[in-house]
Amino acid sequence: MAPKIAIIGAGPGGCMLARLLHITNPDIPVIIFEAEASVNYRSQGGTLDLRSDTGLAAIKRAGLWDEFQKHARYDGESLLVTDKDLVTWMKRSPRKNANDREKPLQEAPEIDRKDLRKMLMESVPAGTVRWGYKLLRVEDTTSSGLQLHFTNGEVLGGFDLIVGCDGAFSKTRTLLSSEKPFYVGLAGWALTIPDPIHTAPEVYKMVNRGSVFAYSDGKSLNIQQLADESIHLSYYGPYPEDYTQTCGFDAQDLSVVKSKMKDALHDWSPKLTDAVDKAQGGVTWRNLYQLPVGLTWWHKPGITLLGDAAHLMTPFAGIGVNTAFYDAVLLADAITSHAESEAATTKEEAQDDGLDARIVQYERKMFEHAHEGQARTEGAMKDMLLTPGAPRTSIESWVCRHAKAETPAWSHPFIIAIVYVGFWVYKCFV
Repeated sequence: MAPKIAIIGAGPGGCMLARLLHITNPDIPVIIFEAEASVNYRSQGGTLDLRSDTGLAAIKRAGLWDEFQKHARYDGESLLVTDKDLVTWMKRSPRKNANDREKPLQEAPEIDRKDLRKMLMESVPAGTVRWGYKLLRVEDTTSSGLQLHFTNGEVLGGFDLIVGCDGAFSKTRTLLSSEKPFYVGLAGWALTIPDPIHTAPEVYKMVNRGSVFAYSDGKSLNIQQLADESIHLSYYGPYPEDYTQTCGFDAQDLSVVKSKMKDALHDWSPKLTDAVDKAQGGVTWRNLYQLPVGLTWWHKPGITLLGDAAHLMTPFAGIGVNTAFYDAVLLADAITSHAESEAATTKEEAQDDGLDARIVQYERKMFEHAHEGQARTEGAMKDMLLTPGAPRTSIESWVCRHAKAETPAWSHPFIIAIVYVGFWVYKCFV
């Protein structure tokens, strides 16, 4: 009998898992429980890039490559890493499309978060997602096994596996670990520049349909093109966790927010702060949290985690969704291989120690991959936002950190030598 799967959370990781299970074995019953009321309940934020061995590999496995191409922006691979004076510290040229032979330093086509979510939602059977089901807790009962308690009063059980894909402050995770995300000391606002071709032409030109990541003084200003031609602007700096409650002003008031951002960036290049001047609402404040690097838990039968619920990271390496998609592929393989073994007609064909044993294997593989991603992300944050004098003082570490993640281990000594010598020479002129 195929295992009955409950997925908590209709984010990218949860939907990718449901899609992979559906196309591999449509007989596996899957229900996604989502706290939000509908697919368009709230804004999904800005843009993200998918990487070759993780995000893009999952898209292909899910049979969504052709659909992805309708939304993918290969010109979004354009990337400028700079400082407050607009000194170029790294630059990546974009491709025209997936078949462009001129490979960039890193394959990373962009897709808007809302487009990715819509694509994934439409790829699973109608009725897979149950909207308005906010998880209150997972309860381990002696007689009935694991039960899902929702804020609407419903209590559901009878699942062979519960998968927590419910994000940073996962209710599912509380059954497995007492660890909670901790505030990293950084927070800030997100704004939008509508119709930048006409309202902010110089900013539009600088972004080059891709992204500009500017770092200095423990602050970052990220400027990114979206599919609708608007520009997404996000700013992070050092603030107390309760800043919006104690700052003494309305942290959602656009004119006040822009003034505060300009004060924080008072000595930054006017070409960068022009983006703040041209920005409009809606105003979004975001505190940044992460889980401890290397977090594990004692395995508990019938439940596991995926994505941010398992290994929450800050956005400074840009691999959060990619890692969640990698998790989804691993977990889908574990579940479907068990289902295939259960369907075997003879004992000789059945090669399975049970679903639980396969979930243990999944968690081991997931931990290994996720811990590398956590360390990379925390390191990138320290390089650019927590190192005095960055990026000048830390650019070599930042570049090597990302390059080593994309290249075989034997090449790392050569990469390190080239990067450090190259920047030593470059710094003599900038």
